[in-house]
Amino acid sequence: MTDPTLTRILSFLADIGLPAEQRELPPPTVLPGISVERGVLLVDPPRVTWPGDLLHEAGHLAVLPREQRLELSANVGDDGGNEMGAIAWSYAAAQALGLPIEVVFHDCGYKGGAAAVRAAFAEGRYFGVPILEWRGLTDYQQPGAAQRATRYPRMKKWLCD
Repeated sequence: MTDPTLTRILSFLADIGLPAEQRELPPPTVLPGISVERGVLLVDPPRVTWPGDLLHEAGHLAVLPREQRLELSANVGDDGGNEMGAIAWSYAAAQALGLPIEVVFHDCGYKGGAAAVRAAFAEGRYFGVPILEWRGLTDYQQPGAAQRATRYPRMKKWLCD
C-alpha cells in the first residue's frame, strides 16, 4: 500500500505536468526508492523512506528549462544553485499541499542540518528563492512583490519553461 503523503505528492506532480512513473527500481538509487531517468521521476513506492524527498527531486527538475530536464538522469543534484532552488521549491510545494515542514526537511536529510533548514524556513529566512524568481516561478524581491498573490512561498507557476 502506498503512503498517503506519497500519493498526494504524486497527484500534485501529475497536476503540474511533471512526469513521475511508478516502478520497481533496483538499488542503489540516489534516494531510497527515487531516481530520475531523462527528466522523468521514477518512484518505487515500497522503497521510498521519506515522501518529501520526492518533492526535493522534483524541485531539481522544476527549476530547469524543459530541454535541460529531459537530459537529466540519476543524480540531478550536482549544482549548488539548483540545489538551493530545489530546497525552496520543495518547501513551496509542501506549503501548497498543506504538508508539515518536516515532510520535506526531515531529520535524516540535509546531512544532519535539517533542523536548521526547518528553523530558517519556518521563520521566513528563505534561501534558494532568487533562483525561483529568476526562472519566473515566483515573486519575492521585485518591487511590489510583497503585495502580490504570487509572493513566495506561493508560486506563479511550478515548472520553468
